[in-house]
Amino acid sequence: MASYTYACKDYPGMDSCPGTFESQAQDELWKHIELHAAAAPQEDPSSWPPDEITTVKALIKKSD
Repeated sequence: MASYTYACKDYPGMDSCPGTFESQAQDELWKHIELHAAAAPQEDPSSWPPDEITTVKALIKKSD
């Protein structure tokens, strides 16, 4: 079964963030990313511009 992973340190300017997330569903992984963004750097994911969303989604890795 495939799994999806995301590491905050891969996002430009977030190289010191230790947050990493893994899920078998990409939608669930996205929820983890949003919760982390709201809690750690205290961002509002609903206000992310489209280019930022695109960057985050491009950093999600899929493994089989």
